[in-house]
Amino acid sequence: MVIALMALAFFGKGLAAVGWAVLSDTAPKNMVGLSGGVFNGIGNIAGIITPVVIGYFVASTGSFNSALWFVAAHDLIGIFGYVVLAGPFERVVIEQRIPSNDRA
Repeated sequence: MVIALMALAFFGKGLAAVGWAVLSDTAPKNMVGLSGGVFNGIGNIAGIITPVVIGYFVASTGSFNSALWFVAAHDLIGIFGYVVLAGPFERVVIEQRIPSNDRA
């Protein structure tokens, strides 16, 4: 049972990396670096907040049950986001204005 759960967890971790592929395919061509930095920054914020919330749940209840439900809820929100909200992925195109040198 432990091996099956760990295999499922590693599969989920690999599937979560799809976000980087989607980001590189949909970000404006001249903003891929900025988009990746923002994406990574938000992920790092989640990496700070999640252990604090899990620590709070364990300290207040004495059990990891609430912490596991917290993580499971985020998984379901992520699945919902990709399946229902995302739709087809297309590159975002930003039109750049070229300033004119005419000063009349």
